[in-house]
Amino acid sequence: MDDITALILDDHAAFRRGFARLDDARDPAEMLAIWEALALHLDVHAEAEEAILYPHLVKHGDDGEDETADAIGDHNKIRDAIAESKLHEVGSDAWWAAVGTARRENSEHLAEEEDEALPDFRRHAGVELRAELGARWLTFYGEHKNGRNLPFRDKDPQGYVRDHR
Repeated sequence: MDDITALILDDHAAFRRGFARLDDARDPAEMLAIWEALALHLDVHAEAEEAILYPHLVKHGDDGEDETADAIGDHNKIRDAIAESKLHEVGSDAWWAAVGTARRENSEHLAEEEDEALPDFRRHAGVELRAELGARWLTFYGEHKNGRNLPFRDKDPQGYVRDHR
């Protein structure tokens, strides 16, 4: 059984490792290779959560509406920082600033999700639902691992909550 919450936590660990690899990178080609893969993973992860996890949390969590709106806002900030990084020369101060913003926003998001949203979801979702959503998660990644057919656009947090209540 692939529990969606375990799969999400696996991604979170991969993000932390990716940023650590970026810290160790010494030349622009290496930085670019690491960042492009990490940025794509961050974008695909946000889209997967918005397609699979948050439509359930918004309806069933103790604080699902607020947690969902907050998460969508966090995803927007991470997307915006990734987009900003693409406007600058890899390794430049402006590039590092954008990457740093993405890292900071992501770290805050992971902490909130791990401490609030995921425990709330686990309290309200049975193992069958978590396994069903885990299977959907794996299928989503299989279909979109290269970002194919994903828009990577900001979403209105309140509008998202309204649309998924």
